[in-house]
Amino acid sequence: MQILGLIAVGLVIGALARLLQPGRQRMSVLATVLLGVAGAVLGGLLADWLDVGSITELNFWGFLFAVLAAVLLVGVAEGVAAARNRAVR
Repeated sequence: MQILGLIAVGLVIGALARLLQPGRQRMSVLATVLLGVAGAVLGGLLADWLDVGSITELNFWGFLFAVLAAVLLVGVAEGVAAARNRAVR
């Protein structure tokens, strides 16, 4: 059951990250979920490290760090995809 919850949270966080990222992203729903889950884990770890939250609970700071981490991950993924497309041409 926790896996389904993590996927749902990852979808929400990934969607928010894509909304906050300027420009158009050409990513699949699966990539959005995966980057959202990765952002949630990284944000939870950062909140835990700063002692303002925990990776196992969803509070304001953990959610904020998760969204920021996902925005960074979406930006990196778009940069890598753009560089790969330029190299192919």
